[in-house]
Amino acid sequence: MEKRATFGSWWIGIAFAVPQVILIFTFFYWPAGEAIYWSLTLQQPWGGGNIWVGLDNFRQILDDPIYWASVLRSVVFAVASTGLAMGGALILAVFVDRECTGSRLYRVVLIWPYGIAAPALGLAFRFLMAPEAGFLAFLNQIAPGLWDPGLNGTDAMIEIIVAFSWKYVGYDFIFFLSALQAIPRAQIEAAALDGAGWLRRLRDIQLPLLTPTVFFLLVIDLTESFQDSFGIVDIMTAGGPARATELMVYKIYFDGFRGFDYSGAAAQSIILMVLIMLLTVLQFRFIERRVHYK
Repeated sequence: MEKRATFGSWWIGIAFAVPQVILIFTFFYWPAGEAIYWSLTLQQPWGGGNIWVGLDNFRQILDDPIYWASVLRSVVFAVASTGLAMGGALILAVFVDRECTGSRLYRVVLIWPYGIAAPALGLAFRFLMAPEAGFLAFLNQIAPGLWDPGLNGTDAMIEIIVAFSWKYVGYDFIFFLSALQAIPRAQIEAAALDGAGWLRRLRDIQLPLLTPTVFFLLVIDLTESFQDSFGIVDIMTAGGPARATELMVYKIYFDGFRGFDYSGAAAQSIILMVLIMLLTVLQFRFIERRVHYK
């Protein structure tokens, strides 16, 4: 017989639910509703009320080639940073999963990057990857001008992709390591007794059993890359050079708080929210089919 928790009084369940409902309404539904309202109106920069314009803000944005360029840059950034973070985390987790000397210390150290705030991380990588005295300055000694994220848009994009990926390697590492340790050791040992090497065991046993974790991290990392890249971009490149790193989330900030186009920024935030929702639905619709839960 299935046992279920029951409450003696109906108000106890409501008392537990009310704080959560208030938090969700205050920090999600209310701001989202305000953004939708602002996107359909023309907000005066210095006050004076809103003028109803309907979908004109969206038409103006979707007709702007600069906005579509920021969308393309955001997609490139999301795909590259997600692939780099997940690939690096998987490699580290595979090595740490082996019971070697100091493996517990490595597990702790590899988690730390995720705890670093994005502005602090951006400042550190801005120094490390500076063309004059940074870690990659030796490239300019070999070939002057080869690495210059301050003037070269491609270098600047690589710079923020590496910084963002480094932060999320620690996050992905936790899940990959937990998933690897959850695989029954009997299966790994049986394959080893049959003569399968570690690479064969990884390909035929471990990776198929890791697909639920891969799918989960794919959804999380892609979502975070679209909405959590502002701090790194603002500190490292400020959207430059020549808008080469102006991602969607940074363009929202720049147009709203620098250009005082509050209504246009609100419309951009709605488009970004719809894009993330659509991307998540597509992943669940097509990619989840390849996930093996058993």
